[in-house]
Amino acid sequence: MSLWTSAAPCALLLAAVASPALASEPSQDPTTLDTVIVTGSRNPEDPAVVAEARDRLSRTPGAVAVISSESYANRFAQTFADTLRNVPGMLAQKRYGEEARLSIRGSGLAQGFHQRGVLFAQDGVPFADADGFSDFQGVDPLSARYIEIYKGGNTLRFGGAQLGGAINQVTPTGRTAVDDTVMQVEGGSFNSLRGSVQLAREYGDWDVFAAVSGMESDGYRDHSEQSQARLTLNLGRSFGEDREVRLIYQAADIKQDIPGSLSLADALTDPEKANPGAISGDQARDLTLKRVTLQTRWRLNDATVFEGAVWGWEKALWHPIFQVLNTNSETVGLFGRFDWTGQVAGMRADLFYGLSYRDGQIDSQRYINTAGQTGALTADNLQKATGLDVFAEGRLFVTDRLALVAGGSFGRATRDYADRVNAANNDDIDYEWFSPRLGLLWEAQDGAQVFANVTRSVEPPTYGALVQAPLVGFTPVDVQDAWTAEIGTRGRRGSLAWDVTVYRSEIDGELLNFVTGPGIPAATFNAGETVHQGLEAGLDWRLPTELADGSLLLRQTYAWSDFRFVNDPRWGDNRLPVAPEHAWRGELAWRHPSGLSLTPSVEWRISDAWVDYANTLKAPGYTLLGLNASWEVKDGLTLFVDGRNLTDERHVNEFSAITDAGLASTVVFNPGEGRAVFLGLRLAL
Repeated sequence: MSLWTSAAPCALLLAAVASPALASEPSQDPTTLDTVIVTGSRNPEDPAVVAEARDRLSRTPGAVAVISSESYANRFAQTFADTLRNVPGMLAQKRYGEEARLSIRGSGLAQGFHQRGVLFAQDGVPFADADGFSDFQGVDPLSARYIEIYKGGNTLRFGGAQLGGAINQVTPTGRTAVDDTVMQVEGGSFNSLRGSVQLAREYGDWDVFAAVSGMESDGYRDHSEQSQARLTLNLGRSFGEDREVRLIYQAADIKQDIPGSLSLADALTDPEKANPGAISGDQARDLTLKRVTLQTRWRLNDATVFEGAVWGWEKALWHPIFQVLNTNSETVGLFGRFDWTGQVAGMRADLFYGLSYRDGQIDSQRYINTAGQTGALTADNLQKATGLDVFAEGRLFVTDRLALVAGGSFGRATRDYADRVNAANNDDIDYEWFSPRLGLLWEAQDGAQVFANVTRSVEPPTYGALVQAPLVGFTPVDVQDAWTAEIGTRGRRGSLAWDVTVYRSEIDGELLNFVTGPGIPAATFNAGETVHQGLEAGLDWRLPTELADGSLLLRQTYAWSDFRFVNDPRWGDNRLPVAPEHAWRGELAWRHPSGLSLTPSVEWRISDAWVDYANTLKAPGYTLLGLNASWEVKDGLTLFVDGRNLTDERHVNEFSAITDAGLASTVVFNPGEGRAVFLGLRLAL
């Protein structure tokens, strides 16, 4: 049976729309608070749809953020390293092209390729393979209305139990898009050129958003050329307030040459060179993706709103690296969540509950790499996986200002592996878990908040951890289990806005990786006990003085990340590699009423970062200077310039973890890009 037809059970979920919701008294709307998530843009141009998202996330008893598309509209935004750079506690670093590391509070910290440990979603539904392994290059940052970030244990709204949390990118609609028509062209360093067109229209009860974009670039390094084309279509039909059905289609075709890793010396002295093996093997990563989502938001009564979706995607990957990987994957799923507001025993309360289900398979072959072409077949397998999360969370206001929060999720995951070359490798395994959550949320009279929570996170291994040749069958890798506690505060008072969180995760069996050889995917093992703890701080200060009739906004973010082993038999209390202990970023935005703005920025990796578990080799810290300028030439026509690493500092911002630099290969570094300047012109009608 095709995976696409296996989505039939989704009818059971959608039928729940017609079933009675929780018995409730007439809803009583919560007090509207001017709560600020300072990691998002606080520009006065932010429309109601983004403000509503901020208000919704501010009800979470934990660290959250909203990034509006306006906050990076005048930058050459290509990856999460560009769109999420002002979110403290997040490690979003570009490797090459659109390949980037994405880690929150050390989630998937040592994963040397792609991403795990964060639930990445688009429009509320997962954007990952069924085993949880994410490949987010297919997402177009230009086709996002805003991005929601739920850090750490705050991913429960989507049913997840990942250590890092969740990122949800929301697609514009014909009603929420910034402008009806947008035409944009950008170009600059490394022979980069990108063009995009967006259309948003309303036709009575119907609305449509359509976007197409294309890009070509030679890349900063040798053998890093890329080309890409993307399409987004969002068609909706309204049936009254809070009642709509929506069809979203997305497609991407991405071709990316891979420059490979270098030694630290080469990365700092000759950063534009490619690894010789990457050239001789014509290493590349060519991806095509098609994805469709049918979703609804439907108000059942004054107290209850249902949001649900059925979705599916197809992905084809041609990936010559140490060998040629050829994979075709299909994934389908369904998602449903009820949001209820009302009273319990005369006290204000709200509750959400729902489920998320994924079913997917990856048909994978591997061949000897002969100058980028297939040689002899070395592996042929079928990887099947399912995932189920049933979740709920409720708030009860025991006073007008203090809410008790409780919730949890039940999870089940399956892995079924069939090796067509060697049946001795066939294997299967099931996982089940329960992740509870308790929290407090206190709201001051002026909207400032103090929050705290304790949450359990559980992550079963992906196929990348379970299948590790030449071992027969599944490698005995266990689930990663953690308890995380966090306490923080956020709000606005006068010209200051703040967002500060302290957290500590005690992890049992953390899934860690290390590079076993140049260009070979990482091996995975369970650590014993590890600790991730730290401080995330964001501060916005709107200066009371003006400069040349222009306003000044100082934005700063700081992260202290203390990730380490605990009495490990081999590594003792050594620090975990990759993440720097201290990192700071600041920018000073000057905006003139004439439409001119200038924003100098500083990215300061204060401390060196360990490269190996033995703590014998460090990647040096660095300081990067940038300058962004934009000018609204006339209504709807904007010119912008985005300058990066203006001092052309040689630096390494991304690398893979190794066991011991004295024993293992240290050819694991991806050089940071040198000086770059991009120019953009946008016409909005």
